[in-house]
Amino acid sequence: MTSRGDVAKGGTEGVHTIRRKYYGKVPREPQTRRNREIRISPLRVIDQDGKQVGVIERDEALRMAEEAGLDLVEVQANIRPPLCKIMDFGKYKYEQSKKKAQKPPKANEIKEVRLGRSVKIDKHDVELRVNQARKFILEGHRVMFVQRFRGREMAHPHLGEERLKAIAELLSDVAMVTSPAKLNGRQMTMAVAPDKSKIDKIRAQKAKEEAAQAEAEPAPDDGAETKPPAPADEAPPSTETEAEAGA
Repeated sequence: MTSRGDVAKGGTEGVHTIRRKYYGKVPREPQTRRNREIRISPLRVIDQDGKQVGVIERDEALRMAEEAGLDLVEVQANIRPPLCKIMDFGKYKYEQSKKKAQKPPKANEIKEVRLGRSVKIDKHDVELRVNQARKFILEGHRVMFVQRFRGREMAHPHLGEERLKAIAELLSDVAMVTSPAKLNGRQMTMAVAPDKSKIDKIRAQKAKEEAAQAEAEPAPDDGAETKPPAPADEAPPSTETEAEAGA
Protein backbone atom coordinates (compact mmCIF):
# COMPACT_ATOMS: atom_id res chain seq x y z
CA MET A 1 0.00 0.00 0.00
CA THR A 2 1.39 3.39 -0.97
CA SER A 3 1.68 5.95 1.81
CA ARG A 4 1.46 9.69 1.53
CA GLY A 5 5.21 9.87 2.00
CA ASP A 6 5.84 7.62 -1.00
CA VAL A 7 3.58 9.73 -3.16
CA ALA A 8 5.38 12.90 -2.02
CA LYS A 9 8.73 11.33 -2.90
CA GLY A 10 7.57 10.61 -6.40
CA GLY A 11 6.16 7.14 -6.06
CA THR A 12 3.27 6.47 -8.44
CA GLU A 13 2.51 2.84 -7.64
CA GLY A 14 -1.17 2.38 -6.80
CA VAL A 15 -2.02 5.97 -7.67
CA HIS A 16 -4.76 6.35 -10.30
CA THR A 17 -5.27 9.57 -12.19
CA ILE A 18 -8.90 10.45 -12.89
CA ARG A 19 -9.30 12.39 -16.08
CA ARG A 20 -12.44 14.26 -16.95
CA LYS A 21 -14.14 13.43 -20.19
CA TYR A 22 -13.91 16.12 -22.83
CA TYR A 23 -17.14 16.57 -24.71
CA GLY A 24 -15.96 19.48 -26.83
CA LYS A 25 -17.27 23.00 -26.87
CA VAL A 26 -21.00 23.45 -26.60
CA PRO A 27 -22.13 25.50 -29.62
CA ARG A 28 -23.83 28.72 -28.65
CA GLU A 29 -26.71 30.22 -30.53
CA PRO A 30 -25.78 33.48 -32.26
CA GLN A 31 -27.06 36.43 -30.26
CA THR A 32 -29.10 39.08 -32.02
CA ARG A 33 -27.36 42.44 -31.82
CA ARG A 34 -29.38 45.56 -31.23
CA ASN A 35 -28.87 49.29 -30.80
CA ARG A 36 -25.27 50.14 -29.81
CA GLU A 37 -24.24 46.48 -29.88
CA ILE A 38 -24.18 46.93 -33.66
CA ARG A 39 -20.64 48.05 -34.51
CA ILE A 40 -20.69 48.10 -38.31
CA SER A 41 -21.55 51.18 -40.31
CA PRO A 42 -23.22 51.86 -42.73
CA LEU A 43 -26.39 49.75 -42.44
CA ARG A 44 -29.28 48.88 -44.71
CA VAL A 45 -32.34 49.90 -42.70
CA ILE A 46 -36.06 49.11 -42.80
CA ASP A 47 -38.25 51.36 -40.67
CA GLN A 48 -41.04 50.34 -38.29
CA ASP A 49 -43.62 50.52 -41.09
CA GLY A 50 -41.72 48.06 -43.30
CA LYS A 51 -40.46 50.73 -45.72
CA GLN A 52 -36.96 50.63 -47.17
CA VAL A 53 -34.93 53.54 -45.79
CA GLY A 54 -31.81 52.53 -47.68
CA VAL A 55 -28.13 52.48 -46.69
CA ILE A 56 -27.42 55.01 -43.95
CA GLU A 57 -24.89 55.50 -41.18
CA ARG A 58 -25.36 53.66 -37.90
CA ASP A 59 -25.75 56.83 -35.85
CA GLU A 60 -28.52 58.06 -38.13
CA ALA A 61 -30.32 54.69 -37.82
CA LEU A 62 -29.99 54.81 -34.02
CA ARG A 63 -31.44 58.31 -33.98
CA MET A 64 -34.44 57.17 -36.02
CA ALA A 65 -35.04 54.24 -33.65
CA GLU A 66 -34.81 56.47 -30.56
CA GLU A 67 -37.27 58.97 -32.04
CA ALA A 68 -39.73 56.13 -32.70
CA GLY A 69 -39.25 54.75 -29.18
CA LEU A 70 -38.13 51.39 -30.60
CA ASP A 71 -34.96 49.36 -31.10
CA LEU A 72 -32.57 49.00 -34.01
CA VAL A 73 -32.27 45.21 -34.50
CA GLU A 74 -29.79 43.41 -36.75
CA VAL A 75 -31.88 40.81 -38.61
CA GLN A 76 -29.27 39.70 -41.18
CA ALA A 77 -25.65 39.95 -40.10
CA ASN A 78 -24.04 37.81 -42.82
CA ILE A 79 -24.47 40.36 -45.61
CA ARG A 80 -22.76 43.68 -46.27
CA PRO A 81 -24.05 46.10 -45.35
CA PRO A 82 -25.97 44.27 -42.59
CA LEU A 83 -29.76 44.46 -42.72
CA CYS A 84 -31.33 46.13 -39.69
CA LYS A 85 -34.92 46.86 -38.80
CA ILE A 86 -36.52 49.33 -36.43
CA MET A 87 -38.87 47.34 -34.21
CA ASP A 88 -39.90 46.38 -30.68
CA PHE A 89 -37.13 43.96 -29.68
CA GLY A 90 -39.15 42.37 -26.86
CA LYS A 91 -42.01 41.55 -29.22
CA TYR A 92 -39.52 40.25 -31.80
CA LYS A 93 -37.93 37.86 -29.27
CA TYR A 94 -41.37 36.62 -28.21
CA GLU A 95 -42.36 35.84 -31.80
CA GLN A 96 -39.04 34.04 -32.40
CA SER A 97 -39.54 31.87 -29.30
CA LYS A 98 -43.06 30.96 -30.48
CA LYS A 99 -41.69 29.85 -33.86
CA LYS A 100 -39.10 27.61 -32.17
CA ALA A 101 -41.74 26.11 -29.88
CA GLN A 102 -43.95 25.12 -32.81
CA LYS A 103 -42.77 21.67 -33.83
CA PRO A 104 -43.53 20.53 -37.36
CA PRO A 105 -45.81 17.50 -37.61
CA LYS A 106 -43.93 14.23 -37.86
CA ALA A 107 -44.56 12.20 -40.97
CA ASN A 108 -45.07 8.42 -40.70
CA GLU A 109 -45.86 8.71 -37.01
CA ILE A 110 -47.52 5.67 -35.44
CA LYS A 111 -50.99 6.50 -34.13
CA GLU A 112 -52.53 4.16 -31.57
CA VAL A 113 -56.26 3.45 -31.78
CA ARG A 114 -57.71 1.58 -28.80
CA LEU A 115 -60.83 -0.48 -29.25
CA GLY A 116 -62.26 0.05 -25.78
CA ARG A 117 -61.33 -1.66 -22.52
CA SER A 118 -62.75 -5.03 -23.51
CA VAL A 119 -64.15 -7.00 -26.43
CA LYS A 120 -67.64 -5.74 -25.50
CA ILE A 121 -67.49 -2.48 -27.43
CA ASP A 122 -70.43 -0.98 -29.27
CA LYS A 123 -70.49 -1.27 -33.06
CA HIS A 124 -70.94 2.50 -33.42
CA ASP A 125 -67.81 3.11 -31.33
CA VAL A 126 -65.86 0.79 -33.59
CA GLU A 127 -67.03 2.76 -36.64
CA LEU A 128 -65.87 6.01 -35.02
CA ARG A 129 -62.42 4.55 -34.40
CA VAL A 130 -62.19 3.21 -37.93
CA ASN A 131 -63.05 6.65 -39.34
CA GLN A 132 -60.40 8.23 -37.10
CA ALA A 133 -57.85 5.66 -38.30
CA ARG A 134 -58.79 6.41 -41.91
CA LYS A 135 -58.08 10.09 -41.30
CA PHE A 136 -54.65 9.25 -39.85
CA ILE A 137 -53.85 7.00 -42.81
CA LEU A 138 -54.79 9.65 -45.37
CA GLU A 139 -52.45 12.05 -43.52
CA GLY A 140 -49.61 9.57 -44.05
CA HIS A 141 -49.44 8.01 -40.58
CA ARG A 142 -49.27 4.35 -39.61
CA VAL A 143 -51.91 3.06 -37.21
CA MET A 144 -51.69 0.50 -34.42
CA PHE A 145 -55.00 -1.02 -33.31
CA VAL A 146 -55.18 -2.33 -29.76
CA GLN A 147 -57.92 -4.71 -28.61
CA ARG A 148 -57.95 -5.42 -24.87
CA PHE A 149 -59.41 -8.40 -23.03
CA ARG A 150 -60.89 -8.47 -19.55
CA GLY A 151 -61.40 -11.41 -17.22
CA ARG A 152 -62.83 -14.47 -18.94
CA GLU A 153 -62.55 -12.81 -22.35
CA MET A 154 -59.01 -14.21 -22.48
CA ALA A 155 -60.59 -17.59 -23.19
CA HIS A 156 -61.97 -16.23 -26.48
CA PRO A 157 -59.11 -14.44 -28.27
CA HIS A 158 -60.71 -15.28 -31.63
CA LEU A 159 -63.29 -12.53 -30.99
CA GLY A 160 -60.60 -9.87 -30.98
CA GLU A 161 -58.87 -11.40 -33.99
CA GLU A 162 -62.10 -11.43 -35.98
CA ARG A 163 -62.73 -7.78 -35.16
CA LEU A 164 -59.24 -6.71 -36.20
CA LYS A 165 -59.56 -8.63 -39.47
CA ALA A 166 -62.88 -6.91 -40.14
CA ILE A 167 -61.25 -3.51 -39.53
CA ALA A 168 -58.42 -4.39 -41.91
CA GLU A 169 -61.02 -5.25 -44.54
CA LEU A 170 -62.80 -1.89 -44.03
CA LEU A 171 -59.51 -0.02 -44.51
CA SER A 172 -58.22 -2.16 -47.37
CA ASP A 173 -59.00 0.62 -49.88
CA VAL A 174 -56.40 2.95 -48.31
CA ALA A 175 -54.13 0.77 -46.16
CA MET A 176 -52.29 -2.50 -45.99
CA VAL A 177 -51.59 -4.71 -42.96
CA THR A 178 -47.93 -4.56 -41.96
CA SER A 179 -48.27 -6.56 -38.74
CA PRO A 180 -51.17 -9.04 -38.48
CA ALA A 181 -53.19 -9.51 -35.31
CA LYS A 182 -51.16 -11.07 -32.50
CA LEU A 183 -51.84 -11.59 -28.82
CA ASN A 184 -49.51 -10.01 -26.30
CA GLY A 185 -50.59 -10.53 -22.71
CA ARG A 186 -54.12 -9.20 -22.25
CA GLN A 187 -54.20 -7.26 -25.50
CA MET A 188 -54.11 -7.99 -29.20
CA THR A 189 -52.50 -5.60 -31.67
CA MET A 190 -52.52 -5.08 -35.43
CA ALA A 191 -50.58 -2.50 -37.46
CA VAL A 192 -51.55 -1.00 -40.80
CA ALA A 193 -49.74 1.48 -43.06
CA PRO A 194 -50.89 3.76 -45.88
CA ASP A 195 -51.07 2.22 -49.33
CA LYS A 196 -49.79 5.13 -51.42
CA SER A 197 -50.88 3.74 -54.79
CA LYS A 198 -54.48 3.28 -53.63
CA ILE A 199 -54.55 6.68 -51.92
CA ASP A 200 -53.26 8.37 -55.07
CA LYS A 201 -56.01 6.71 -57.13
CA ILE A 202 -58.67 7.90 -54.67
CA ARG A 203 -57.37 11.46 -54.76
CA ALA A 204 -57.19 11.47 -58.56
CA GLN A 205 -60.75 10.15 -58.83
CA LYS A 206 -61.98 12.76 -56.34
CA ALA A 207 -60.28 15.57 -58.27
CA LYS A 208 -61.82 14.27 -61.51
CA GLU A 209 -65.31 14.22 -59.96
CA GLU A 210 -64.91 17.75 -58.58
CA ALA A 211 -63.79 19.02 -61.99
CA ALA A 212 -66.77 17.36 -63.69
CA GLN A 213 -69.14 18.81 -61.09
CA ALA A 214 -67.70 22.28 -61.63
CA GLU A 215 -68.22 22.00 -65.40
CA ALA A 216 -71.82 20.79 -64.93
CA GLU A 217 -72.81 23.75 -62.75
CA PRO A 218 -74.67 26.49 -64.72
CA ALA A 219 -72.94 29.81 -65.25
CA PRO A 220 -74.08 32.53 -62.83
CA ASP A 221 -76.53 35.17 -64.15
CA ASP A 222 -75.27 38.64 -64.99
CA GLY A 223 -77.48 40.14 -62.30
CA ALA A 224 -80.40 41.16 -64.53
CA GLU A 225 -83.79 40.31 -63.07
CA THR A 226 -86.17 38.35 -65.28
CA LYS A 227 -89.88 38.81 -64.67
CA PRO A 228 -92.10 35.73 -64.87
CA PRO A 229 -94.61 35.72 -67.77
CA ALA A 230 -98.15 36.88 -66.97
CA PRO A 231 -100.81 34.18 -66.61
CA ALA A 232 -102.90 33.48 -69.74
CA ASP A 233 -106.23 34.39 -68.08
CA GLU A 234 -104.94 37.74 -66.89
CA ALA A 235 -105.22 40.69 -69.28
CA PRO A 236 -102.09 42.75 -69.86
CA PRO A 237 -101.99 46.10 -68.08
CA SER A 238 -103.56 48.99 -70.02
CA THR A 239 -101.25 51.67 -71.37
CA GLU A 240 -103.96 54.35 -71.72
CA THR A 241 -103.84 57.36 -69.48
CA GLU A 242 -106.80 58.58 -67.45
CA ALA A 243 -107.41 61.52 -69.87
CA GLU A 244 -107.58 59.20 -72.87
CA ALA A 245 -110.02 56.98 -71.02
CA GLY A 246 -112.31 59.97 -70.34
CA ALA A 247 -112.23 61.06 -73.98
